[in-house]
Amino acid sequence: MARSRSCVRDPDEEDGVRHMAHPAWDDSEYKAGTMVKAALWLTQVVGEGNVFTKGQLREAFPGISQIDRRVRDLRDYGWVILTNTEDATLTAEDQRFVRAGAPVWDPAARRAAAPNKAISAKEKQAVLQRDDYMCTVCGISGGEPYPDDSNQTAVLSVTRVETVLPDGSEEVMLVTQCKRCRAGHLGGPVRADEVLADIKALDPQELHRLNRWIERGRRGSTPLERAWTAYRRLPEEAKRAVLDALER
Repeated sequence: MARSRSCVRDPDEEDGVRHMAHPAWDDSEYKAGTMVKAALWLTQVVGEGNVFTKGQLREAFPGISQIDRRVRDLRDYGWVILTNTEDATLTAEDQRFVRAGAPVWDPAARRAAAPNKAISAKEKQAVLQRDDYMCTVCGISGGEPYPDDSNQTAVLSVTRVETVLPDGSEEVMLVTQCKRCRAGHLGGPVRADEVLADIKALDPQELHRLNRWIERGRRGSTPLERAWTAYRRLPEEAKRAVLDALER
């Protein structure tokens, strides 16, 4: 990026700002949301205390329609980025990167610094109703016993999930999850961009079947799959009885 009055630095300068301890902001192999890559761009290219323009930001992230919003989101993680409303020396096109906050490229640090705004009762009710009062991971309903453990019933709650959208932008979204699925989450964002890529790789017949599942809001199953699921739920002695009958 060429220098301008905005003092954006050359990313190849050996000034200690760019180093291998952090991922490179423009590494095409690095799978991260736009907010994370924008943070890396600010630290590796702009540098604390320097000014950058909206044009330079859009040039660095072409095709990302909400890149300005992703940069604003960094403020929730302690990043100080000023506009002309806070700094009278700036124009409407300028922003000043004053100070980096939490290292959002580190998933653990990002989760620890994430804003902890309470989810209102109205929001919870709206999300539960939208998700048909079912866990979006396993599909179980609140109060329903788990198929593999009839002594345990599902407890639903509304939780925040970091989500990378197909355009690479990152949002924190509210979803319904049961206690067991929430506890089993491995951390890191869910990736709608990778899901879309997997769907596009399906052959036409598989894609048609998936579209039917999406329209119905539930997965279809074959007689073979239903028989296998029913067999798995049998007690061990009943399973042996079924096998003996099949052998006869």
